[in-house]
Amino acid sequence: MKKNRITLLTAALVVFYLLILIGWHLYDPTTGFTEAVPGADNRPEGHARKADDVLIGEFFMKEEGIVSPNELKGEWPCFRGAHHDNKVVYAKGPSLIKDDFKDVWTVTTGEGHASPVISEGKVYVLDYDEQLSSDVLRCFDLPTGKPLWRRWYRVPMKRNHGFSRTIPAIWHDLVVTIGPEGHVMCCNKHTGDLQWTIDMKKRFGTEIPFWYTGQCPFIDNDALVLAPAGKDTLMIGVDVQSGKTLWGTPNSIGYKMSHSSVMPMTFAGTPTYVYVGVGGVCGVNAQSGQQGKLLWSATKWQPSVVAPSPLQISPNQVFLVAGYGAGGALLQVTQTGSTWKAEILDAYKAAEGMSSEQQTPIIYDGRLITILPKDGGGMRERLAMYMPNNIHTPIWTSSADERFGLGPYMMIGNMLFAFKEDGELFVFHVNAQSMTLLKRQRVMEEGIDAWGPLAYADGYLIVRDSKTIKCLKVFEE
Repeated sequence: MKKNRITLLTAALVVFYLLILIGWHLYDPTTGFTEAVPGADNRPEGHARKADDVLIGEFFMKEEGIVSPNELKGEWPCFRGAHHDNKVVYAKGPSLIKDDFKDVWTVTTGEGHASPVISEGKVYVLDYDEQLSSDVLRCFDLPTGKPLWRRWYRVPMKRNHGFSRTIPAIWHDLVVTIGPEGHVMCCNKHTGDLQWTIDMKKRFGTEIPFWYTGQCPFIDNDALVLAPAGKDTLMIGVDVQSGKTLWGTPNSIGYKMSHSSVMPMTFAGTPTYVYVGVGGVCGVNAQSGQQGKLLWSATKWQPSVVAPSPLQISPNQVFLVAGYGAGGALLQVTQTGSTWKAEILDAYKAAEGMSSEQQTPIIYDGRLITILPKDGGGMRERLAMYMPNNIHTPIWTSSADERFGLGPYMMIGNMLFAFKEDGELFVFHVNAQSMTLLKRQRVMEEGIDAWGPLAYADGYLIVRDSKTIKCLKVFEE
């Protein structure tokens, strides 16, 4: 009897679970659903968006709070300053070097090495917000560091020694940026209003370098000069006001984009845009009415990674440097009639002469100043000074405990401000044959990868490491 009850109970459970299983297979969870067809969400025609579409500059926010107007007029409008030489001729007021430079304000950033520009008492920097997966152009008040506005656009990326690396360019009332993935954006510098955009990858087929775009926008008169180094186009000129293409240089030499920036130079009276791409160095005509013609190129020296920009050291010579074992080279450009010739006169490894891995050297009073790279032998990472006629033997180097890694440096008057990559600031007086250390101040307690170039205006020096921007008061202007 007991055995029969167990058998019946087992059979009932089997039937019960069998019915559940059958019901689960027969049940349609989509009953009552309506098919989503194109246009059902009332989205305007042409507004469909793919997952990888980047709408440059699509978002904007004006920051809260009132900032008092300031009367500052100083300018640091682009990479290496207004004259592309990383120098301020003189400061208007006395140096505050006797005491510690005052830490005026601090701003936290996304991880990167992009540095700011300064214009009319405002600071502009292209940041990357990891939470939003977005490039962000941020505007701050120079005296206070208070945020004024930001414009951003979503562009998901993976961290690779940070994200942003480029420096904006100011032209009258406009500010132009290039994002890590080659997105060009132009905004009104006062209001943040979007003016125009260019996607270099989509438009030119640009192959973005492994460590993202390092090329900084360069504006010559009213033309933004870019080197997309795409399949068909090497260089272009863009009207800054409208974003319309003014001229283009065919990429007949097959260069690819590097981390270096276009630099203006003059050879034999001809204004020239000089660019070091992956593949070699070239010169493009910058003469009004003749812009865009490829004048010359040289492929004997072609490092696979180039960060520093070319530096003209004489009427017909250009100094070239790169890291990762490339060292340095001396290029000579000559013209005979209508024929141009560019040849590498000297090329050497980093331990054999003047070189640099990340920062572009400075020319000051006929001398060359650099920070030697990590593969620079016994003088690695030291400040060094050379004469242009002997780039193999320095006339001075900093001491063994004054090594700067990949840190930046700039001249203000006759003083060199050098920022060690761990966040320590050094100030040297530059003499005819040497430098004298004037000041050494810890600016960031735990600075990490302080590689971004310095910016200066109105007595304020702006420095940064990979996650922090600081403003210091260094002159009383």
